Amino acid sequence: MPVQNRGNLNPEGQAPSNKSSSTSKQKGKSPTPFILTFLASFVVWLILSGKFDVFHISLGIISCLIVAFTSAELLLPPQRLGSLIKVWLRFIRYLPWLLYQIFLANLHMMYLVLHPRMTKLIDPGIIRFKSRFSDEMSLFIFANSITLTPGTITVYVTVNGDYAVHAIDKKSGEPLPGEMEQRVAKIMGK
Repeated sequence: MPVQNRGNLNPEGQAPSNKSSSTSKQKGKSPTPFILTFLASFVVWLILSGKFDVFHISLGIISCLIVAFTSAELLLPPQRLGSLIKVWLRFIRYLPWLLYQIFLANLHMMYLVLHPRMTKLIDPGIIRFKSRFSDEMSLFIFANSITLTPGTITVYVTVNGDYAVHAIDKKSGEPLPGEMEQRVAKIMGK
């Protein structure tokens, strides 16, 4: 049976003796994502709890340390930390447009619900399309933007950018992917 060499094993199946390569990668890790995630979580904790006694603050610190330890690199990838401020600024500019789209979709839903021929107007269906996104954050923002807009729900997303969206009627599903996809692409600098 042939021996397979997996990863950094030498032909004898042992790890290489040079430990400097593995320790240099660990030393180069920036604590910034951990610190920012902890601080953001703790501020939200303080605002939402509204309790400022020692017991609640210590619970908040412990909880936020756990969250920061487990998800800091998911929320703030270290390789993109430099461009993160630009992304956040573009996202803040995207929010008013998204809120306006949510408002318009709410008006359309109200029209459907209050219309005397509501059952004839509602024509639910699944819309499938391929997005141009390949990175997870773009896929995530786009999928959640669709779901936040009343009348549409993202049912399925793949890492390849394949989407399945449930739309309550044809008008709700017509603009997909369209302008929303273009605006999410601008957020991510694409």
